[in-house]
Amino acid sequence: MEAILAFTVAIFFAVSIYLMLSKHIIRILLGVSVFSNAVNLTIFTAGRVTREVPPIIPIDLDVPAGSVANPLPQALILTAIVISFSIFAFLLVLAFRSYQELGTDDTDGMRVAEPKGEDLPPLGY
Repeated sequence: MEAILAFTVAIFFAVSIYLMLSKHIIRILLGVSVFSNAVNLTIFTAGRVTREVPPIIPIDLDVPAGSVANPLPQALILTAIVISFSIFAFLLVLAFRSYQELGTDDTDGMRVAEPKGEDLPPLGY
């Protein structure tokens, strides 16, 4: 099962990097969203994928008897899902507002601080 999830995570990372290298804002936002899902799956895979018993400690023991499920990766992923969804919603509204203001979602067309008709500044040295 871990091999299938590792392959799925690799595909998610590849797709997200491809989308984030685009010049269009919507594709970049979708790439960030897929990237956060890939990170969540990585954390989930690292926290053991086997079916275990709940982490309940009996009264007469100090530690659980046998192997139990690790609740920490599940809690981290749940928190990350909520935070990434709220950030994605905020960035989507921000991208929509910039599209309304500038009339384009192309990052090259969003260069409003640079004068038109002049060469682009040097991008490297």
